[in-house]
Amino acid sequence: MTGKSCLVTGAGGFLGQRIIRLLMKEDLQEIRALDKVFKPELREEFSKFQSNVKLTVLEGDILDEKCLQRACQGMSAVIHTACVIDVTGHVSREVLMNVNLKGTQRLLEACIQANVPIFIHTSTVEVAGPNSYNEIVQNGHEEENRETVWTCPYPYSKKLAEKAVLMANGWALENGSTLSTCALRPMYIYGEGSQFLYSFIDHALKNNGILTHNSKFSLTNPVYVDNVAWAHVLALRALMDPIKAPNVRGQFYYISDDTPHQSYDELNYQVGKKWGFVLDSRRSLPLFLQYWLAFLLEIMSLLLQPIYRFVPPFSRHLVTLLNSVFIFPYEKAKRDLGYKPLFSWEESKEKTTAWVGSLVEQHKKSLQTKSQ
Repeated sequence: MTGKSCLVTGAGGFLGQRIIRLLMKEDLQEIRALDKVFKPELREEFSKFQSNVKLTVLEGDILDEKCLQRACQGMSAVIHTACVIDVTGHVSREVLMNVNLKGTQRLLEACIQANVPIFIHTSTVEVAGPNSYNEIVQNGHEEENRETVWTCPYPYSKKLAEKAVLMANGWALENGSTLSTCALRPMYIYGEGSQFLYSFIDHALKNNGILTHNSKFSLTNPVYVDNVAWAHVLALRALMDPIKAPNVRGQFYYISDDTPHQSYDELNYQVGKKWGFVLDSRRSLPLFLQYWLAFLLEIMSLLLQPIYRFVPPFSRHLVTLLNSVFIFPYEKAKRDLGYKPLFSWEESKEKTTAWVGSLVEQHKKSLQTKSQ
């Protein structure tokens, strides 16, 4: 990658900042980090990087065409991680479709105009499903071409965005060369800074250390965030390699690691048990009752829509997502990208557990401050 440059969108996010850290170790000429806003502490961290690579921090909107054109100018590649993630229905459909789909389309157009030859898209396993909690997928692979049937804005917008990226492979650039694209579909991503994990831990801290037990029927293969970031770097290397690139162009890859197959609840427990967290032992509603109750809540939301925006506490999509057997190994990524996880399960668990411990300490200090 000597002399090359790369733009990373969503660079201030959970995954994006990890990609930046890994790219700083590569032999690039320049990295541009683009996000709508950067936290001051992250800006400071980026400014202190000791590297020969020039790092330029840009603040701008993924829907701002002029911003995207400036950000792409002179770049050799784009890694597009920027998106809005929402599986609860609290973010409006318009926002999700605009950022996740329209933002991706505008970024592709900016790449064409600025002659950026490589585009790597961060997709999600949710573009493949699960479509039913009764369906069991234990050794899924790319050749099955699974596709979500849900029209919920998050999986739907990400499905359309990924299709747009893969269909753009081979497009002619302004200078006559062609665009090479690929998409990575990570499994559920965990690690330090995960907003999903934070919400579960925060809820448990306010509930005597009892973790919500709402996905005990699930079986999945979660993936550590730094391993997902590493897969992006390897995808970039592959698309810049004239020997590997032909096998990677226009392809998508499931990204997982060697984290044991487990439920989402079990993962939360594994990284929290050192600090005294326990799983809720109360019995829950049978799965089919949860599903149909969610259906009734959705009908209620639809009926109230003209006068009031009612967001159901859970949906059929969420019930299915949290209670399915949906497992995808990383064999294709291993074959085409040379992907091998940087961190083992034990290392990933240790790092995440330490972060959970810091949340516990913050909570204790907060309680002490309030009591004074």
